[in-house]
Amino acid sequence: MRTAIEDLTVTLAGREVLSGVHLIAGEGEIAGLVGPNGSGKSTLLRTVYRHLKPSAGRVLLAGRDVRSMTPTETARHIAALPQERGGDFEFTVREVVAMGRAPYQRAFAGEDARDREVVAEALRQVGLAGAEQRSYAALSGGERQRVLLARAFAQQPEVLVLDEPTNHLDVRHQVELLALLRARRRTTLISLHDLNAAASLCDRLHVLHEGALVASGPPREVLTPELLEKVFGVRAAVLEHPLTGDPLIAFDHRAPA
Repeated sequence: MRTAIEDLTVTLAGREVLSGVHLIAGEGEIAGLVGPNGSGKSTLLRTVYRHLKPSAGRVLLAGRDVRSMTPTETARHIAALPQERGGDFEFTVREVVAMGRAPYQRAFAGEDARDREVVAEALRQVGLAGAEQRSYAALSGGERQRVLLARAFAQQPEVLVLDEPTNHLDVRHQVELLALLRARRRTTLISLHDLNAAASLCDRLHVLHEGALVASGPPREVLTPELLEKVFGVRAAVLEHPLTGDPLIAFDHRAPA
């Protein structure tokens, strides 16, 4: 589902956090948000899944303003994994993932066969098949992250909004998650601190700096040494990955810009 962010401005506590941001994620496109801490990435994503109301501009799903949708409609179209993961849930892994089916269930109606099938598949996709009865509160940070991803997948959304989804994941599960997102080809808005992961995963990158959009385009065009120095304050060379051919950023850890 095509997602358009039009002239988005967000003001929090009297400070303009985002200013006139415009970007588009096409049908099935993985659009990455990158930028230093405090650049407005999380704020932008929160407006997409309606956690924040913009002071100007709008978010459109297939041409329709998300603010005109009911919460249930929004939940059927958009699944979000925010950075704020919540506290310890006194639920099993399966119960947490099954919460993703709520937008499709009538009030007081129980699960049906379709719900059970979707939940099982979501757990399989994140590598947690067989862990259904484990306590969510007893899981490691990485395991919790995968449970919440499974919950998002169980919503069967047309748009995924993921804020730093690789946090807490070990290298293997980071690689598996990125491969899974690439294979699913759902319209995805994702923020990532790891620029090499962003270059490998994303069809287009949108660079935020001090609340403004300063660059957009394919990773190979956006991730230049000049931009990395200007926006991130680092010296770097952009090479070709020997295994994948993706852009590979080699940072100069001895002489920062």
